[in-house]
Amino acid sequence: MELQLNQQTVTLPPEQQAHPLLWWLREERGLTGTRFGCGQGVCGACTMHLDGQAVRACITPCHAAAGHRVTTIEGLAPSADTLHPVQQAWLELAVAQCGYCQSGQIMGAAALLAQHSRPTDAQIDAVMAGHLCRCGSYERIRAAIHRAAQIAAGSAR
Repeated sequence: MELQLNQQTVTLPPEQQAHPLLWWLREERGLTGTRFGCGQGVCGACTMHLDGQAVRACITPCHAAAGHRVTTIEGLAPSADTLHPVQQAWLELAVAQCGYCQSGQIMGAAALLAQHSRPTDAQIDAVMAGHLCRCGSYERIRAAIHRAAQIAAGSAR
């Protein structure tokens, strides 16, 4: 079984196909930016993209990725020299506190902006409600998503 993982074609061994994608990414591929949180798809720490859609890696079996594009936080930036607008906004606004949930938050925000280039607070809240942050940085997360939309549109402040 082949899939595109962060713009590279990789083969998934048959014995891994029924396992959760989260563990294959972390244990077999060394992509530890996708985090284990609840193991039930509720907290959002394990969010990654499957064909551009935000999905929970802890409840997605590896075989579901066959023939698809998987993007993790490690593959989100367009190049080694350029951050994704969401990553840039996160840094500008110092969103992270402990940082544990932030890769999932960033991946959720990036998927949101791919669908809504100028999301409203209501759209942000609806999508990001599925991402839990124990530090409570929700206001900074919302502000960073608005800032990322500005960056992506080529706007200054």
